[in-house]
Parts: sequence; C-alpha cells; structure tokens
Amino acid sequence: MMKFVAFAAVLLGLLGGVVRSSAQNVTYNEILHSASHPNDWLTYGGNYASQRFSELKQVDTENVSHLKMQWVYQLRQQGIFESSPIVVDGLMYVTEPPTTVTALDVRSGRPIWRWTAKLPKNLLTIGLFPTNRGVAILGDTIYVATIDAHLVALDAKTGAERWTVEIGKNEDAVAITQAPLAINGKIIVGMGGGEGGLRGYIDAYDANDGKRLWRLYTIPTSGEPGVETWEDESWKYGGATTWNTGSYDPETNTLFWGTGNPAPDWNGDARKGDNLYSCALLAIDADTGKMKWYFQFSPHETHDWDSSEPPILFDAVVDGKKRKIVAQANRNAFYYVLDRETGEFITGKAFAKETWAKGLDAKGRPIELPDIDPTPQGNLIYPSITGSVNWTSPSYSPLTGLFYVNTREQGAYYFKGRPTISPHNPSDIGGGGGQKVVGGDDAYSAVRALVATTGERKWQFKMVGDSWTGMLATAGNLVFCADAEGNFFALDATTGKPLWHVPLGNSVRANPITYAVDGKQYLEAAAGNSVFVFSLP
Repeated sequence: MMKFVAFAAVLLGLLGGVVRSSAQNVTYNEILHSASHPNDWLTYGGNYASQRFSELKQVDTENVSHLKMQWVYQLRQQGIFESSPIVVDGLMYVTEPPTTVTALDVRSGRPIWRWTAKLPKNLLTIGLFPTNRGVAILGDTIYVATIDAHLVALDAKTGAERWTVEIGKNEDAVAITQAPLAINGKIIVGMGGGEGGLRGYIDAYDANDGKRLWRLYTIPTSGEPGVETWEDESWKYGGATTWNTGSYDPETNTLFWGTGNPAPDWNGDARKGDNLYSCALLAIDADTGKMKWYFQFSPHETHDWDSSEPPILFDAVVDGKKRKIVAQANRNAFYYVLDRETGEFITGKAFAKETWAKGLDAKGRPIELPDIDPTPQGNLIYPSITGSVNWTSPSYSPLTGLFYVNTREQGAYYFKGRPTISPHNPSDIGGGGGQKVVGGDDAYSAVRALVATTGERKWQFKMVGDSWTGMLATAGNLVFCADAEGNFFALDATTGKPLWHVPLGNSVRANPITYAVDGKQYLEAAAGNSVFVFSLP
C-alpha cells in the first residue's frame, strides 16, 4: 500500500469566506448541464462533449483588449506544468508536477490546501513526461491519477485522502498523466507507457470506494476478434495505450476514447497487420466496458501518430440530415467526422501538410503512398512525430459552427528501429529508432478554424515556433490560445482577427479555461511554472 502526504495550508475556518455553504458537492446532473451554470469549470474538457466552450460572455470582442492580470500563483516545485484546472464554488484545483493537487482561492490565488503523492524512487515514465494534466470532481471528492499509476480520492474541502487504488504496476512502466473523467457514479481513467511494451487498457472505478467495475483492453488477446491483425504474438506488447482524456455522450451512455500507437514504434516488421485497436477511436458502453464500435485512423502505424487527441461531440445538419457527430483532428494530419451512434465515416480531409497518404477512401481508410515507413538512413515524412496536433485540446463553438485546433506544420526524418521491443526497458524506448524534426521557417504552429462538419479551413492565425497550448472558445465570440514565446492571446472567433495578447515570459503548455465569481469573468493560463489569471478592470 502506498503512503501519501497531505496537509492543510490554512485553518479550515478560513474556507468560510472562500466557498458557499454547499461547498464542493458537485452532482452528476450539474456536470451534465454545465452549460446552464458556466461560472464553474467542472470537467477537463469543459463539458462531457469536450467542446472547451464557455457560455460566459462578459469578456467579448469589444472589451477583451482591456484584460488585466489579477493574480499569479507560483508552483512549489519546478517541472513540466500542463494542468488544466477544475473550478467550483470559489476554489480552483490545479495539479503540479509530478503529482501534487493544490486548491487555490479563485479570487486571489491563495493556496487553501495541498496534497502530494509519495512516489517510488525508481519511477518509470517511459515515453511520458513526469507531469499531471488535471483532476476530476464528483460530489465532494476530487479524483487524481498519479504518475505512478494510482487513482486517489481526496476530500474537496480539506485535501484529506479518502482512498487509493492501484491502476497498474509502475515497475511494468504503467504511468498516468491524464485527468480522469467523472460520470454517473464512475471514474474513468486510462493509462500510458506503451513505449515500454505494454498492452493498453481503460478502466472504470466506483466513485464511492474505488472498486474497479470493468477494464477494457485495447488490444485483443488470443481467440478474440481482431487478434489476427497482430502477427504471431506481437499483441502481447503492442501498446495502444489510452493516455489522454476522452468524452462522454450521456444520451447513449457512451464513452469515446482514443488509443495510442502500436509498439514498437518505427518498425512494424514483426507486427504485420492493421494492429487493432491501436490509433483508433473506441465507443464504449459506460456501464459494461464493452466496445460498441471502433474507427481506426492509421492502420499498422509506424510514425508514433497516436489517436489520443480529445474527440469533440456535437449535433449538426449534414446533407440535410441531423446527425450526432464525433469529430477529431488527428495527429496524422487528417480531420475526421464520424457518426457517433454507429461509427460511420461521414467525411474527412487533411487539415495540415501530410506526405504519407493520397487521401481517405469512402470508409475513411487512408490511401497510403509507397515508401512511407522509417528507414535506417531516415525518411522525410510530414507530419513530424509530434503530429499535426498532439495532446492539447481543440475547441468547438456552437455559435460559429467552427472547430478550432492548434495545428503544427512540421516534418521529420524517421529512422527505423528494431522489430521487437524489450518490455519495461527505459533504454529500449519504442524498440529504438526515432526521428529528427525539420526546423527553420517552414516549421510553425497556427490556430486553424475548420468548418466542423467538413474540415474546410475558414481562417488561420499563424504563430511563431512550436506551440503546445490548447484552445478555448467563449460566447463572447472569442478564441484563446498561446504561442511558443509565451504570448497568451485572444482572436475573433468568426474571423481570426487578433484582438489582445500579453507576454507571460514562458511557454504555455496547457489548456486555458474561464470561470466567473462575484459577477466577474476570469481567464486562466499556465505558463512555465506559474498560473496566471486575468479579468477586466
């Protein structure tokens, strides 16, 4: 049993001025209808559809240029800071690297309590940064997945630990950086470490006591449908981990979760076949963990193009018919529109430069070009290993009908590694091999606005450098993002016109959020090792 350390930063009596009398008692119904009370930010993706859209509109295109910094919180420990906060009842919950949960007063940034996981000395994070991207809340409990693969429940008011369960063995290279997803009575969480030779899975746990309710493996075992897509027994160490947060459709009780690349990276010689269900989107029954359908974006993938980018759910009219849609801007440079009830491919097109496929066929399968695999000498292919988009979230505005994505334009020389992998071995990450990115003026990032139902580009805002910031859209007709130089900025959501920016002095490696308290709207962004919060004067 692991031991954890928690402490209160101030006496609990001081909380009276920070939270309401119904402090931190977030019901499933409130998360379900989060659009009706946008003052809080209750889930990682802003809502179950992962739209990262807020109904707040006090800050709009007319006054956004007047935003001023209100407070800054400095992390206690240096590291790669990628947290997207949860905000409820006057408290902001952020995760500091590698796994610390801190509750802050949303008005001042003053720490209220802090909890830190006691991690093993020989922590394994093969293919992952030692960081954490956020928490989930349900009832009066905060849920965090630790970098060493535990799920921990904390009292939302005090930070006191209620229970902890082991999701996987870190000595086997299981590690977790994602924020869990809290639904009706369940906490859903995936795992990472595929470059260490793991077989991926996604779990559901009882929100009350941490009992595991189901586990879905993302790679079939002997005798199961799809195992024939893995040559010999390559499925045993095939990767396909579930390392980013997914989405949820409450109407059909369906989870939508992306899977990572097959292992080993950069050499598919010993795993011939499509390698199901790697680089795919899985539709999962939330009660049973059974797969309803899947859609594989990149069969037999050899470039580390995970499909773990957050899928966005929305309803729209397509060809005169109202459709329930799940859309994803994929790391492989294609944008996909699928029917979320059936998994049927509706349409798709490249949203960034790619040199590996001629296009998509009628069912959405890529029409691959010849000679695209890595070679011992290095093979130049677009996009690079980091993809046309990576783990950071896109956003969708129901007001504009546009899908906003921070797009990376960059190629890489891909080098072939060994055909087999040494499981759980940090020195054999992905079976060797790798890539060398192409730099210079041709490499850049841009905010791109796509017509959500077609992928057609409406506008783009070109940035400097390699941006790692997610998107935020608001009812004020604004889109927020940041560039690699640390400029946090706002664009007109309809036209892409730049309206405001502020230099934060360091790269923003997270997803910005917005919330309101005391009748005032705030914007949050994390840069370097600091949390910055802005509002109108």
